[in-house]
Amino acid sequence: MSGFGPGAPFLADCPGRLAVELIADKWTVVVLYGLSRGPVRHGELIELIGGISRKVLTQTLRRLESHGLVRRHAYAEVPPRVEYELTPLGATLIDPIHVLTEWARENGDAVLEALDADSDPVAENG
Repeated sequence: MSGFGPGAPFLADCPGRLAVELIADKWTVVVLYGLSRGPVRHGELIELIGGISRKVLTQTLRRLESHGLVRRHAYAEVPPRVEYELTPLGATLIDPIHVLTEWARENGDAVLEALDADSDPVAENG
């Protein structure tokens, strides 16, 4: 028996599942980490992260903002200047991100080895 029952944290419609789905997105953790040292402009995040398109970064920032993890501040200047920063809620994810980063450093080679082993052709019995 799994031990899960109604209201378990990762079942449908539970806040825990919503949070996990949000941070499990391909770019969320990377963007949050990119904002961990203070306010950053959109173009600076593009350079810092690498490999993310402007469109996907904008979508990710908007989603994080709508969930209360990121704050967008538009300055009344010409040309316009916009900065993004973590909210206090978003900042609570930085320590868990560091833990995941350390896990990845310690176990990345083992994960790649397992992936390589799985992609080797399987010998046919015959």
